[in-house]
Amino acid sequence: MRITPETLRLQAQIADGVGRNQFAGNLRRAAELTAIPDNRVLEIYNALRPYRSTKPELLAIADELEQQYNAKINADFVREAAGVYERRNRLRTE
Repeated sequence: MRITPETLRLQAQIADGVGRNQFAGNLRRAAELTAIPDNRVLEIYNALRPYRSTKPELLAIADELEQQYNAKINADFVREAAGVYERRNRLRTE
């Protein structure tokens, strides 16, 4: 089953309109993810688990998302996760 990024963005607009801003943000992230191959999404998901990646590895994923897939919202999310993991000591040590 597939959904188009346009449909997800329209649903995000509706969610914003009824004050469900966090849900709208989730839909926008999902719209970006439709451009990324499923196997790569799963790899990124695993890389985001605690102690699985170093900070440079997470930042490289963020750059890939932004530059290769034009997924700026998701890239920002991964960068934020890298910072949180660093503060909470959840990064893999090299």
